[in-house]
Amino acid sequence: MRLDHLAVAAESLEAGRARVEAALGLRLQPGGQHAHFGTHNLLLGLEDGLYLEVIAIDPDAPAPAYPRWFDLDRFSGDPRLHNWICAVDDLDGALLRHPGAGQAVDLARGDLRWRMAVPGSGVLPMDNLFPALIEWQGAAHPAARLAPSGARLSRLVVSHPEAAALKAMFGPELQDARVVFETGPTGLRAEFETPHGLRVIE
Repeated sequence: MRLDHLAVAAESLEAGRARVEAALGLRLQPGGQHAHFGTHNLLLGLEDGLYLEVIAIDPDAPAPAYPRWFDLDRFSGDPRLHNWICAVDDLDGALLRHPGAGQAVDLARGDLRWRMAVPGSGVLPMDNLFPALIEWQGAAHPAARLAPSGARLSRLVVSHPEAAALKAMFGPELQDARVVFETGPTGLRAEFETPHGLRVIE
């Protein structure tokens, strides 16, 4: 299990764009549509093979007959860092260890192909702070296609009243010194080294 990308949820892409670009001082790049869940996104390439996405419900897409991923059907308020996504090489095996992470859904955007664990309710365990699990199909990955931004994730703080229990769910699977679990109010905080100095998104 390895950190793959971070997701900022927003009520609209433009609201999300304004929030992230103001926070980081960097320009987002076009993403695309996710027809299966009726969402769309914008992207920012980060160092070390990571990326940041802003994701929102696509007002021009038909609403699915099932809950959207990332609990977006219930999202409201200001854009904020809402989810973190970890890649695995064997999603089916990971779901045997973490059945609460959801069911595998086959997805595609352009020539990108991936499988994602999505709970039937759209709500991930531990108040959405358990990471969404993804298995990329083939060598194509969004981060490799994004223009370098000069930004690097230095720390991701996962805060939850039961942070120790959340951390224990991973055991030895997640070995990433950048990911820090802290006991406190539910939320995510990402710290970035950028050409403009240290910047934060919460």
